[in-house]
Amino acid sequence: MSLRVAILAYDGCISSSVVQPLDGLRIANTLAHLQQPGALAPLEVQLVGARGGTARASSGVRFDVAPARPDDFDVLLVSALDYRSTGELLEKVDGLRAERQLLRRAADAGKRLVANCSASVLLAEAGLLDGRRATTSWWLAGLYRQRYPRVDLAVDELVVEDGPVTTTGAATAGYEATMRLIELAGGEALAQNTARLLLVDRQRQSQAPYISLALAETARQPLSERAERWLQKNLHESISIAALAAHCRVSERTLLRRFHADFGATPLEYVQKLRVERAKALLESTALSFEEIVGRCGYQDVSSFRRLFKQVTQLTPNDYRDRFRLRGR
Repeated sequence: MSLRVAILAYDGCISSSVVQPLDGLRIANTLAHLQQPGALAPLEVQLVGARGGTARASSGVRFDVAPARPDDFDVLLVSALDYRSTGELLEKVDGLRAERQLLRRAADAGKRLVANCSASVLLAEAGLLDGRRATTSWWLAGLYRQRYPRVDLAVDELVVEDGPVTTTGAATAGYEATMRLIELAGGEALAQNTARLLLVDRQRQSQAPYISLALAETARQPLSERAERWLQKNLHESISIAALAAHCRVSERTLLRRFHADFGATPLEYVQKLRVERAKALLESTALSFEEIVGRCGYQDVSSFRRLFKQVTQLTPNDYRDRFRLRGR
């Protein structure tokens, strides 16, 4: 029996998150047919909407969609939502009431749900990620900490499967989720061959090398912003909680509580992340040796900072520079 996959499109979705799995799954069917002519296609794919009719993506592309009925599919793949800020994202998700109701019905019917990128917020707002491990686009980690504390967020991971619910990181992470569906339906060899044809790197399992604190969206309070500016200015110095609290004119206890609420870390843990961010920027944009970079990041021990860098980014400094160095540098 074929695995029945429904791809959910809706007004405001990102067109590539509809087309990418659609094409990938159909290419897998073609490869399966070439390998075993006449055999049943391993995947049955359809485009659906919560209401049927037409769904208009944010790019202007229109998709004709069938009404989504949980009895008609085994897997519901939820396309990502386009947005410019977390505020706009939440406003748009609030308007997708029919889509959230569909997700709940599908979950109640025991269907597998796969949320691509920002679509994880649709699942979170529907309460379907509570108590589960999940991932999402790395820049939404701050939103998850504040709005969805019951979600066990593993933002470093590219794809997270928890029971019948799968969530992915940004855009191209959806390729790996698609390959896993192909593997489920047609076996590992079919998934591997489809990945080869599409140039999908299945060894890539972490978002960590791509995370940038500067681009991450976080709703911060004035105190935390003041604290972060001071930390950025003094990264090359030895930093203490007492000095930071004095600069912010609050008690150490108040600083720790409010800082953790905004950043999900203690100030000293956050300092380590900021120092790694500075090292990443210098590796990308300069020809400085790693030893020189370590000094500019407020560290004396090169070996310990090298370990910290790899722990945070999942890459060695040399590998990071090779992958992300700016052109012409």
